[in-house]
Amino acid sequence: MTTTTALKSVAMTASQPSEREPIKLRKRIGSTMYIAKVIYNPTATETAQDKLLRLIESEVKNHFA
Repeated sequence: MTTTTALKSVAMTASQPSEREPIKLRKRIGSTMYIAKVIYNPTATETAQDKLLRLIESEVKNHFA
């Protein structure tokens, strides 16, 4: 299972968090445990994928400008 598939699986099976309780994703690689907290705005107009793409494009433009 790839990391992307694992994250999608976790996100799809996670219960709806309250406003104060973010979704926590945990992944162990070797002896290191990585924990990512997912906090989102339910009224957002752009998807997480769109936002990440916009941020990456902005970084590339700034880096190579």
